Amino acid sequence: MSRTPIGFELQEEGNRGDPALINVTQINVNYPGYPPPNNQTEVAPGGSDPHLYPSVSEKSPAPIGFEGQVQDELKENGEDNSVTVNMDSPQTEEADEEEEGGDLTEKEKKEEEAKLIDRLTQQMINEKATLFFRDGKKKIDYVLAYEPGDNEDVKKQQRRKTFEKNLIEEGLELEHEGKESSKNGKTCFTKVHIPWETLTRYAELLNVKMPLAENDMETQLESCFENCWKMFPSPFELDEDVLPTETNYFTAPFNRSRMDQYIGVEYKKGEFVIKDKDTFFTNAQRSKICYEILSRAHFTEMDEEEDRVNKKFGVRKLVDNQTYNAAYPLHDGRYHSDHSLLTVGKDSDRHLLYELWARPGMWYKYQPLDQIRSYFGEKIGIYFTWLGYYTTMLIPAAVTGLIAFIYGLATIMDDVPSSEICDNATIGNYTMCPMCDQRCSYWRLSDSCMYSRATYLFDNHATVAFAIVMALWASFFHEFWKRKQAEIEYEWDVADFEDGEETVRPEYEAGVKRRRTNPVTNRDEPYVPQWSKCFRYFTSFGVLVFFLALVLAAVFSVILYRIVMSAILYGNSESLIKTRASFISSISAACINLVIILILNQFYQRVAYVLTEMEQHRTLTEWEDAFTFKMFLFQFVNFYSSIFYIAFFKGKFVGRPGDYNRSLLDKRQEECDPSGCLIELCIQLGIVMVGKQIINNVKEILIPKLMVWFRSRQSLKETSEEKVYSRWEQDYNLASMPALGLFDEYLEMVIQYGFVTIFVAAFPLAPLFALINNIIEIRVDAYKFTTQWKRPLAERAQDIGIWFGILRGISAIAVISNAAIIAFTSEFIPKLVYQYGYSPDQTLSGYTQFSLSNFKVQYFARESVPDDKKMDIFGNVTQCRFRGYFEEDSSNPGQYDFTMAFWHILAAKLAFVVIFENLVVFCTWLVMYLVPDMPYKVKLQMLRENFLSKEALFNAETIQKQRERSASNN
Repeated sequence: MSRTPIGFELQEEGNRGDPALINVTQINVNYPGYPPPNNQTEVAPGGSDPHLYPSVSEKSPAPIGFEGQVQDELKENGEDNSVTVNMDSPQTEEADEEEEGGDLTEKEKKEEEAKLIDRLTQQMINEKATLFFRDGKKKIDYVLAYEPGDNEDVKKQQRRKTFEKNLIEEGLELEHEGKESSKNGKTCFTKVHIPWETLTRYAELLNVKMPLAENDMETQLESCFENCWKMFPSPFELDEDVLPTETNYFTAPFNRSRMDQYIGVEYKKGEFVIKDKDTFFTNAQRSKICYEILSRAHFTEMDEEEDRVNKKFGVRKLVDNQTYNAAYPLHDGRYHSDHSLLTVGKDSDRHLLYELWARPGMWYKYQPLDQIRSYFGEKIGIYFTWLGYYTTMLIPAAVTGLIAFIYGLATIMDDVPSSEICDNATIGNYTMCPMCDQRCSYWRLSDSCMYSRATYLFDNHATVAFAIVMALWASFFHEFWKRKQAEIEYEWDVADFEDGEETVRPEYEAGVKRRRTNPVTNRDEPYVPQWSKCFRYFTSFGVLVFFLALVLAAVFSVILYRIVMSAILYGNSESLIKTRASFISSISAACINLVIILILNQFYQRVAYVLTEMEQHRTLTEWEDAFTFKMFLFQFVNFYSSIFYIAFFKGKFVGRPGDYNRSLLDKRQEECDPSGCLIELCIQLGIVMVGKQIINNVKEILIPKLMVWFRSRQSLKETSEEKVYSRWEQDYNLASMPALGLFDEYLEMVIQYGFVTIFVAAFPLAPLFALINNIIEIRVDAYKFTTQWKRPLAERAQDIGIWFGILRGISAIAVISNAAIIAFTSEFIPKLVYQYGYSPDQTLSGYTQFSLSNFKVQYFARESVPDDKKMDIFGNVTQCRFRGYFEEDSSNPGQYDFTMAFWHILAAKLAFVVIFENLVVFCTWLVMYLVPDMPYKVKLQMLRENFLSKEALFNAETIQKQRERSASNN
C-alpha cells in the first residue's frame, strides 16, 4: 500500500524516483582507483559473505602518508612486533614467530612487516569503500541498525519489513548487511541511499537553498578598518594553506524547473546538465532530506486514520521501541591520520575538523565555523558560533573582574574596619551576643578577623564599579550578538527558515484530528482550537507550579540544615570549629544543594518533556521553545533560589536579642557575621558554579568515552581478516547524541551566564572562571561531536531560539540583583553613610563600633540564655554587642528601637538602587539606539540576492518560452 509520508500529503505525487531494493549478494565493490592495472584486486562472490568488500594482495603498496605507520609502531613496541591501530580501526596483533633455536631472520621480519602494511592498507581501502553501496558509486545517506535475537518479537520484524517497503515506494534505495558480516556478529544494518530524482523532488519541497551566483559585493563592502586588520598576522587565525577561504555565493531556493540557474550546472548538447550529482548537494543536505522521508514513513499496514491516531510512523518511533537500535548518517572517514595535514591534505572533512578544531592543542585558534556548518548543519553551527562569541566577550569581563579582585587583594591591609576587628585591642575584645540559642555562648569580635578580611576582597569600591561595567557589558553582548546573528542568518541562508521553510512536526500532523483550511495557503491543515490550547496550557502551568513548589521545598530543607548545623557547630567546644562554624555550614550546605540540583534536574526533565508533548506544538522550533522555557524556569529556581536566600534574606529578618524572629518552624533564623553575608554568598556561588562546570566537563568527556570503549570491545575482539570493520559499524559503536540535541549545551551556558551577570557584584572572579571553562568547553564539545558521537542529523535553524529572550531576561534581572546586592548585602552603602555623615574625620575609623549595638543580657528570652556562659573567660557579662542599629528606649527599659542612622542608611540604599538602575537602563537604551541590529553590508547583500533571484526567475521564464517556440517551429 503506497502512502504519502506524514506532512507531505498535499504535495504532488508525481515524478517519484524508481524504487529499488538492491540484492547485495549479486553486487561487488569496485572502489575508485582499485583494482590496480594488473588486476591485483580479488573480490569474493557470495550472499552475505564478508569477502564482498575488496581485498588487496600482499604486493599492493601502502597509500601515501601511511608508509611509515607500521615501522614506527614496530619500533615503539620493540621486539614484540605488535601493531596498535587507531580507535576507529580494529587492533591487530601479530605475535612473534620464533624459529627453533633462534629469532626470525631479517628477511622474514621484513616479510612479516610487509604483511602488516598490506593488512592496514586493505583495512583503509575497505573503510573508504564502506561509505558507499557495494557498487562503489551510491553514497550511503543513512544507516538503520538492529540486533535481532534468536527469539525476536515477530512484530518488530513485521514493522521493519513494512517500514522498509514504504521507504522503497517513496523512492529510497536500500541495501542490507547480515549480522554474519559484522565484527560483533550480532548486528544487522540497512543502508539507505536517496537517488537523484527523489533528492531533487524533496529538495524543492523543503526549499533547500543552492548557490545562484558568486557574491560580488563582499569585498567591496569591507571597511578600511577591516582591510587594515587583515594585514596584521594573528596567532588566532587558522592557516589559510590548510583551510583556504571559501567562495561566498548568492543563493536561491532549489527548483527543478530552473535547474540551469545554479552553480555546478553547465550547458551540454541542448540541455542543462549537473556537473557532479554526487557533490551538488552536500552530505549534510542529503542526510537531512533522507531523514525527512524516514521520519514520515509508516511502519504498519493499518488504515490511514487509525495510523494517525496511534502514531505508527517515523524512524524515531522505531528506535524508541527498539525495532531499530540506531538510525544515523555516516561520518565521512576517520578523524585521525598519521600524515601531515599541511603537506598531504585532509583525508576527509571529519579529519580536517579534528585537526583544526577538536584537538586540545588548537584551543587558542578561531573555530572553522563554515566547515562546522557544512558538516554538522546550521543548528549546531549556530550553537558553536554563539559559544565562541560568548567566550570572546568574556575576555574583557574576566580581565576587569580580575583587576577588581587584585585591587581588593592589594588594599586588604588598608581596610580600616577589618583592621579594627583584627588589630584593635579594644574593639577586637568586644563581647558578642551568642549566634544561636542555648548551645552557643558569648564570643570575641576578634574571632571574626579572618572572615572580615575575606569579605573585603569582594566588598570594596572596585566591586561597585565592576557591577556597573558588567551591566553595560550585558547590553553590548546582546546588541552585538544580534548583529552577528544577522550575518550568520544571511551567510547560511536561514533568514526565512522559521517563516516559510520549516515543516510541520510529524507528531503534530498525526496527533491533531481537527482540520481546517489555512486562509493563507488555502490548504487543509491540522488545527488546534483556542479552547483546547487554553486547557492544555492551563494544565501544563498547574503541573509546572507544583514542581516549582517542590524545588522550593528542597531549598527550604537546605535552609533548615544550615540553621541546625550552624547551631551545632557554634556550640562545639573546639575553638577551631566554633570560629569557622559559618564557613563549614555554608560549604556543606552548598555541596548538598548541588547534589539536590542534579537529582531534581533529571526528574524534572522528563516531566517537562511530557507537558510539552501534551501542548501539541506545530513546528519543531515551537516545541523546543516551549520545552526550553519550562526547563529554564525550573533550573532558574533550582540553581539560584539558595543563592537568592543568602543574598537577600539571610540575616535580614532575624530580629534582635530579646526579640528574635522565630516564624520559621519556631527556629531562630541564621545571622550574618558582623562583616556581613557577602563571603557566604561568594562561597555558595563558587561551589555551585565551579562544581557544576567540573561535573559537566567530566561527564561530557568520560561517559561518551566509556560508552564507545564498551561497545567497541566486542567488535575489536574479532581478529578475523575476513571481516571488514566497516564505517557503519564503527559509527554504530559510537555514542548517540542526546535526544534533546543541543538543549543541555545551551542550558549549561545560560545558567553560567546567570552566575556571571546576576551575582557578579558578589563574585567578580565569575567571568574568569566562566572564560576558562568555556575555552575547555568548546574543545570538549568539538571532540565529542567529532570523535565520540555518531554524526548528528544536520538540522537547520534560524537563530538560538528562545534562548536569546531568556538571556535578555537574565540581564534585566541582573541589573536589579546587583543593585540590591550592593545596597542590601554588602557594606558599601553603610560605610559611605558613616564616612560622610557620621565620621568626625571623614574616614572609616570607628565604623565597626558604629555598626554594632549594645544589648543588656538581663532582657534575654529564656530560650536564648546560653547554657555555658564561660565566666572564666568573659566574667560576669552584663551586656553584649550585636550587628544592627538599635538603641534602648530610655522611657521603656528592655525595648529597643531603630536609631536614626538606620533610617539614613535605608534611604541611601533605596536611592542607590534607583540611581543604579536608571543609569544602567539609560546606557542600555543608548547602546540599542547607536548599534543597529543588522550591519549595513548585510542589508545591501540581501537586496542584491533578492534582485538576482528575481532576475533568475525572469530568465527561466524567457528560456522556457524560447524552448516552447523552438519546439513549435520544429
